[in-house]
Amino acid sequence: MKHSTTQQTPRGHRGPARRIGRSLALVLPVVLVLSGTLAVTRVNWSGNRSDSVLAATDVTSATDAKNTARRAPQDVLRDQLLTELQQKDPGVALTHLQQVVNDKPSLAEHCTSIARALGRAAVRIYGPSRAQSFARPVCDTSYASGILAAHS
Repeated sequence: MKHSTTQQTPRGHRGPARRIGRSLALVLPVVLVLSGTLAVTRVNWSGNRSDSVLAATDVTSATDAKNTARRAPQDVLRDQLLTELQQKDPGVALTHLQQVVNDKPSLAEHCTSIARALGRAAVRIYGPSRAQSFARPVCDTSYASGILAAHS
């Protein structure tokens, strides 16, 4: 005589949690290996800076190319963005700053100083009120603080 009212499941059928666990056990290592492989293929193993995203593209002489190769990536980026700010407008430079920081997270720690430099340069070129009209939500409010510092 059975006193239990719950229905007993056969041993081979342990429910959906076991099926999900087995699926994850098979799929997860494959995903980790593929993502690690893709990450390693994006690293510049050659040491050639010309393949880098931050390499100067408008360098005309060999000496300028050597000087650019010796400079820190954040300095090269800042100079490129300041040139872009002068040639186009601060909005384009700020958008490119955000894209580079998203692509190269190692530059995120320099984002605020670069955005401040862009803000100060924008005030010199456009004036404080016009420079503020180009503000973007890049690196918190660093661009705006650069405008304020240059205006004060």
